[in-house]
Amino acid sequence: MRLSRFFAPTLKENPTEAQIVSHRLMLRAGMIRQHAAGIYNWLPLGNRVLQNVARIVREEQNAAGALEIIMPTIQSADLWRESGRYDDYGAEMLRIKDRHERDMLYGPTHEEVVTDIFRTNLKSYRDLPKNLYQINWKFRDEVRPRFGLMRGREFLMKDAYSFDLDYASARHSYNQMIVAYLRTFARMGLRAIPMAAETGPIGGTLSHEFIVLADTGESAVYCHKAYLDKPIPENVNYNADLSHIVEDWTSLYAAADEKHDPKKADELGADLVSARGIEVGHTFYLGKKYSTALGAKVVGPDGNQVEVEMGCYGIGVSRCVAAIIEASHDENGIVWPDSVAPFYVGIINLKVGDKACDEACEKIHDAIQLQGCDALYDDRDERAGVKFADMDLMGIPWQIVVGPKGIAKGMVELKRRATGAKEELSLESAVSKLSATI
Repeated sequence: MRLSRFFAPTLKENPTEAQIVSHRLMLRAGMIRQHAAGIYNWLPLGNRVLQNVARIVREEQNAAGALEIIMPTIQSADLWRESGRYDDYGAEMLRIKDRHERDMLYGPTHEEVVTDIFRTNLKSYRDLPKNLYQINWKFRDEVRPRFGLMRGREFLMKDAYSFDLDYASARHSYNQMIVAYLRTFARMGLRAIPMAAETGPIGGTLSHEFIVLADTGESAVYCHKAYLDKPIPENVNYNADLSHIVEDWTSLYAAADEKHDPKKADELGADLVSARGIEVGHTFYLGKKYSTALGAKVVGPDGNQVEVEMGCYGIGVSRCVAAIIEASHDENGIVWPDSVAPFYVGIINLKVGDKACDEACEKIHDAIQLQGCDALYDDRDERAGVKFADMDLMGIPWQIVVGPKGIAKGMVELKRRATGAKEELSLESAVSKLSATI
């Protein structure tokens, strides 16, 4: 992709309305622009990252056996009245009427809709277990939207809902999602720690928040230092018993503000880590809260009707983009992990119009694209300083700098954004080295 044809309106100065790092850098890098309070347009650079995050979430949900669906963003109020949540949810729910004066709402969550799908279509215990998920937009009318994507009103979310015959099976489904979440966030370059949490308006009896430690986090968190380097599960058999993995990841002390116990923390002494944290995911064991209210039943092995056990599991896909920036940036801009970067390689032409430089850049661009890797070629007629600043601001993981002096010797400069390490290589060697890292 040529930067001259791309749409990335970068800013040199920090926007005055942006109070936290991720909001400032997303605006400056031309990833998003505000449409209304707490509602944002995703521009091409931001959308590429958003889709990469969604891809990782989707791959790990599929691996855990969840099935993707799409549910409507506009929901009937009748279902919410049936569950008893329509009047209880509060002002965060955007209530509307259609042209026939029927009560509707913009979905803040989808427990009612997915339970209705289940009760209408699945009737036997032989249909279980089921885990249905979507990656879709939601709306919660925050009283004071702020901090960009961290506390916005419209957001992209992955929400999954499990249905099981009994508690043991439901707990296995819950464990599957815990393990899938550990793997999902690790692939994004995040270390997310599961912390016991309140169930809030979703309901249920068991809940974990997945918290990323970051200096600019929204709340205080406390955890055992062993969490900082605990190995992420690999080669997972999701049909096997996963309780030992979940026990390993939830048995040590870890708590956010509202669950913090100073006495237990004191017992840890030097093993206690006190930090700031950002919530990126949440899991809930719901039990029969919604199946009872909405009549979600199946015929059990004995021929009797059984209310199903449920769980729900959310990941803030758009929030993850901001969380990655909060956890991975420097004074020059964003430092994307390779897995979510909008482009893997940035090519900087220091003298556009010079035949040798132009041809070298084109050759590099084409060679990288043939490897199935996206490259952003800065072919603008701009000063070198502007090009370097923009490439660092956007956080492109690898940069290849092509200038007349170097190319006269058949050499280019290869830079690793995360470390700042640079080396001079032949054009062919630079491409070969990059190909080996893909």
